[in-house]
Amino acid sequence: MPDPKTGELRGNRNLKTLERISQTKQQEEIQRGLELGLEAADSINDRSISLFSRGHLPAFAGINTFMKTPYCEDIREVGKYEAAFVGAPFDGGTTYRPGTRFGPQGVRRISALYDGYCVDGAVDLFEELDLCDAGDIFVIPGSIEKTFDQVSKAVSHLYTSGVFPIIVGGDHSLGYPNVRGVASHIDGNVGIIHFDRHLDTQDIDMDERMHTTPWYWTTNNHESVEHNKTHQHHSHMHDVGLSNCPPKNLVQIGIGGWYGNRPGSEVARDRGTSVITMKDFEELGTAGTATMALELAWKDAEAVYLSFDIDSIDPGYAPGTGTPEPGGFTPREALEMVRLIAKEGLCAMEVVEVSPPYDVNDSTSQLACRVILDTLGTLVTEGKLGHRDQVMRPE
Repeated sequence: MPDPKTGELRGNRNLKTLERISQTKQQEEIQRGLELGLEAADSINDRSISLFSRGHLPAFAGINTFMKTPYCEDIREVGKYEAAFVGAPFDGGTTYRPGTRFGPQGVRRISALYDGYCVDGAVDLFEELDLCDAGDIFVIPGSIEKTFDQVSKAVSHLYTSGVFPIIVGGDHSLGYPNVRGVASHIDGNVGIIHFDRHLDTQDIDMDERMHTTPWYWTTNNHESVEHNKTHQHHSHMHDVGLSNCPPKNLVQIGIGGWYGNRPGSEVARDRGTSVITMKDFEELGTAGTATMALELAWKDAEAVYLSFDIDSIDPGYAPGTGTPEPGGFTPREALEMVRLIAKEGLCAMEVVEVSPPYDVNDSTSQLACRVILDTLGTLVTEGKLGHRDQVMRPE
């Protein structure tokens, strides 16, 4: 909105902020492109263009990493970055239609469209954040439990290396091993803000820990939980949950529709998780919903984890998902809530259930990409991530 004193539009104020951000990384990329990609043909007037594409341009060319950021092939060196995109291409926990194993590649492909510069958010990610693509975790298609172990160990490595993990699935069964990889390194409780049309809190589905179960297991071993903490008849499940993820700090936003799941509903009721339905959202509004979610998730917690299931967005906008449910958020509503929630800081984030085989014009993958970018942009502008203070010239 316009400044109440000067009448200046937000966009014009943001342009002045962006002018103060250095363009060092951009110049370095041009020089690197010319060195590695050779000089362009003599007929090319713009001599910043190389012969072989080695940078962000053109968007339709080149080898796709997330936003064409550096590929951290030697994962032992991931700690030199501040944030890392990592794919978890697993859809063995899907109960309806598969395809989310292609989610990371779909998000990478459309992410080439973006250059990290945002007038609306007054942020230049490439200048203000050292971001890399850590590649994909080696999942085990025939084993949910072995995949969980792989994922938890990989996420743990990223987190303990000092980078902000951006985990892209894959189906939502990954929520549990993703949080497990982070929470074990946090001294205190971890809150979870979960965008979804479905609760995902039942214990077992079709005799396994499917994508309907992650938050049962994440909250299962907390001292406040009175449910049976063992599943001895499922001996291959070698853990029973996390001790520092209280159910009261699990906030679920966007729940509704007709894929109800009675067992999961009973768990949510008995454990006292906070269930914000679409009807609640309509009454609270975007800002009110985000404020309530932050209060509940952060209460007596040391950190908050963001889980974003793309099916929380209405399938009219995001058709490429495994379990679509009409009546969800518009993109504008979802992105605004994500930005409001990210202002307080996050320990890690995931975006799951992107299924490119069912997508139309990459719209679902693009929305997943926007969830990531809007989260990162907010974390950077709020000083929760990145190095804005080092690249911003004084006014």
